[in-house]
Amino acid sequence: MNPLFLAFLTTAASLSPLITFASLWQIKEWRIDRLREHLRSEGILRQLFGVTRPAFLGFFGFLGFFGFLSRDLWPITTLAVYIAISALQIILHRHPKPVWTKKALTLIGTAILLTFVTSFYNCQLPVLLALSSIEVSVIEGSTVNCQLSTVIIPLLQPFFLFMAWILWSPLDKYLKARIMYRAQQLRASRSNLTVIGITGSVGKSTTKELLTHVLADKQPLTTPDHVNTEMGVSKWIISTLPKNPDSQIMIVEMGAYQAGEIAILCSITQPTIGVVTFIGTQHIALFGSQEALCQAKGELVASLPDDGNAFLNMDSSLCSGLKEMCECHITTVGTGGVSDIEAFDIEETSHGITFRISDTTFSVPLHGTHNVTNVLLAIAVAEKLGMNRSEISEKLKSYRPAQHTFSVREENEVTILDDTHNSSQASFKAAITWAKSQPAKHKILLTSGLIELGEVQDRTHTELGTLSAGIFDRVVFTHKKSARSFARGYGQDVEIFTKHVEKIESDSLLVCVGRMSQTTIKLLLPQTKTSQPSN
Repeated sequence: MNPLFLAFLTTAASLSPLITFASLWQIKEWRIDRLREHLRSEGILRQLFGVTRPAFLGFFGFLGFFGFLSRDLWPITTLAVYIAISALQIILHRHPKPVWTKKALTLIGTAILLTFVTSFYNCQLPVLLALSSIEVSVIEGSTVNCQLSTVIIPLLQPFFLFMAWILWSPLDKYLKARIMYRAQQLRASRSNLTVIGITGSVGKSTTKELLTHVLADKQPLTTPDHVNTEMGVSKWIISTLPKNPDSQIMIVEMGAYQAGEIAILCSITQPTIGVVTFIGTQHIALFGSQEALCQAKGELVASLPDDGNAFLNMDSSLCSGLKEMCECHITTVGTGGVSDIEAFDIEETSHGITFRISDTTFSVPLHGTHNVTNVLLAIAVAEKLGMNRSEISEKLKSYRPAQHTFSVREENEVTILDDTHNSSQASFKAAITWAKSQPAKHKILLTSGLIELGEVQDRTHTELGTLSAGIFDRVVFTHKKSARSFARGYGQDVEIFTKHVEKIESDSLLVCVGRMSQTTIKLLLPQTKTSQPSN
């Protein structure tokens, strides 16, 4: 067999598993820690190698070993089946694919090159041994090893991609450092800029959008959706600040998966106002402990200057514990205890939430009473920046929640609570509580479950199942991983989503929690023509 042809065939058979794994790693932001936790949670062997290709490898290997296929034919047959599987996935539109960024193209391209070189050398070895007059038995053994290696190489694409990541890592770190330094210098050149940093396990995006809406007349610069890491924020600053020389306020959402990352964000953005929304268990598996997670979120308030201001949610006991890390003025908000700004007479209506602060009433078209503290934080910061409560109250009446963030809409005669932007234990519980208060006759929960919870993964889903018992008529999981734990608390079996899932009835309530596509939601809806937003 021509070594060059076999190397090309092996590389072609490797493209699909390579691209599949690259799309997964890209979702985890090319981070080793997030990828490791995903593999631990979902199963290392299945996630790295899949099921179908190893099964065919075993089948054709068996045929080749017992002589049903010739020694030269079985590896070619196996590679051809690999390619056929990939083609079928593409035809059926079931093949994962990454976003083709420069980084994705570079890493995938490098992995392909490594695969081809390895395959060619592997196939060339028996030929080189033959030319060197080596004993026939040695050559035959080398040929067998070559054949086995050839069909295994496509299954090893996660390792080739990892090698590409390692090779490019030094340059990647250097380029990131340059970008962050440039962003830091741009921010430092704007001494008149008030930077508001917002962090927390849940509620960051909602608080950011609320504050942006209230401060609209001041034309604040606000980080876009899903931009909350040091690199994302740095690139945004570089592209945004030079175009807005007169802007006085910048609102920055700050996320983290490890200790020290919010501190880096703060060194770049230099916030003078810090907001901590809520601290729960989101991503606790990456931090290792609740204490480490709290310390990480506290890096924001610890970075504030002496003349800065920290805003803390007293309804979150872990959040209130950050007071010791503050060396600046602290403003607290809450709904059930002593705080500087406290909400009373909280009520959930068909249009959103209403509450009172002293003698001022606020009506906000935002569902879920858990969002009251997010509104309070926005009010508190706006007051700090010179707005009065009546003015803020009027502004909040016209607020419209971001799509897929605890938003409610009517579609196909079904009321849908869409909380698919992101999810945490706290927001999941809030969705259950909200659903309980609704008058719908039929209530259905559609969820992907929660991720990156580490050792508390099963216990958390069992608790959520217990809370859901007696509220939802049906529970549908888009992934099997945590369905069993949820069912244990729910007291009965839950469904696993398929394209043939039974549709729900009209006039039902559908609660959607966790990452999922809108196509998944639509597959559950009844076939009607009605579709209109509720707010």
